[in-house]
Amino acid sequence: MTTIDAELDASGLNCPLPILKAKKALASLRGGQVLRVIATDPESVRDFTVFSQQMGHALLEAREDAGRFYFLLRKREG
Repeated sequence: MTTIDAELDASGLNCPLPILKAKKALASLRGGQVLRVIATDPESVRDFTVFSQQMGHALLEAREDAGRFYFLLRKREG
């Protein structure tokens, strides 16, 4: 079971706001901590995949449930 250190509800926000808010939330975490993001924008699936690859964060989970998208991001170390 993954420990969630912070949660961001970006429901109702469209690209690029969920990514920008996630970037800000991750900045307040230590390396290795996990941020859970909830979004409703279908584009967020692609956005968070690209964001995690570019920034070096681990995308631990990306799932959809009843029109909501859930992402678990582990902040890169260092």
